Amino acid sequence: MNELIQEINDFRDERNWRPYNTPKSLAISITLEASELLENFQWCSSEEAVAATFENIQEELADVLIYSLMLASDLELDVSQIIQEKLKKNALKYPVVQEEATNDSSISK
Repeated sequence: MNELIQEINDFRDERNWRPYNTPKSLAISITLEASELLENFQWCSSEEAVAATFENIQEELADVLIYSLMLASDLELDVSQIIQEKLKKNALKYPVVQEEATNDSSISK
């Protein structure tokens, strides 16, 4: 993970983009790229979206991840640690229920 983050930071630094990549601008960029990712799923099912726009889904997801990793790096956050901590909180908030989950079509589309 650290090598990937370094590669992202090197790419940015080679272009002198760091001064423009404030935490606020990175958070905005994450949201904008997530919206572009979501656009692939508008007006169709998940299956249709993946079949029709798989390459674009990959590119937009990569953009979200790149901006997220830049933000984490700039804030000196350990990505593995913050994810593990969040998973622990989620496990307490959402305990495993021994019932079979229902598939709500409004959620899966």
